[in-house]
Amino acid sequence: MAYVEPITLAARGIELVPLTLHHEDGLRAAAFDGELWKIRVTSVPEPEQTLSYIENALAMREAGNRFAFAVTDATSGRVLGCTSYHDIVPALKRVEIGWTWYAKSSQRSHVNTTAKLLLLTHAFETLDCQVVGWRTDNFNFASQAAIERLGAKKDGVLRGHALRRDGTIRDTVMYSMRVGEWPEAKAQLLYLLDRPR
Repeated sequence: MAYVEPITLAARGIELVPLTLHHEDGLRAAAFDGELWKIRVTSVPEPEQTLSYIENALAMREAGNRFAFAVTDATSGRVLGCTSYHDIVPALKRVEIGWTWYAKSSQRSHVNTTAKLLLLTHAFETLDCQVVGWRTDNFNFASQAAIERLGAKKDGVLRGHALRRDGTIRDTVMYSMRVGEWPEAKAQLLYLLDRPR
C-alpha cells in the first residue's frame, strides 16, 4: 500500500484532486494566466510541455516518491494550479510539499493558504508525518516568504544543488516543520484565513 493514497482534499471553495491527464488543458490555461513558465525560478511547464509534466508526475506517483494534485475551484472545476507531496519517505514519516504554482489570478488570494492547510492537516493528522519539508530556489524570495508565513523553520541552504530551466545551477533553501510545531502553525493558518479581508 502506498504511503499517500489517492484522496481529494477540500475546504473554503478549493479542492485538491489527484492530478490526471484530464487536467492537461486546465493546467495549460492556468500557466498561461501570467505566462508563468517564463519565471526562471519555478517549475511551471511550458505550454507544449504540459502533457509530459503530468506524465512525469504520474510516473513519480507510481514510483512512490511524488503525489501531485490539481488545485481546482470547487464550484466551477477550473484548474487554478498544481501542488504535490514529494520526496516521500515512509520510514521517516516525512514528506515534502512542493512543485506548487498557481495562475496569476489566484495568487495573493486564499488559495495557497487553504491548499497548504489541507496538505499539512492531511500530512500530520492522517499520514502521521513527523516532519514536513519544503525546498525552494535561493532567488525565489516570494516562495521563501510564503513558506516562512506557514510557520516552517529554515534548515539551511544546499549550495550548487539543482539545475534551473535556463541551465544555471541554483542553491536550494530548505525548510521544515515538525509535528510538535503543527498545532501553533495550524492555529495561525486558520487565523489568517478567517480574518476579514
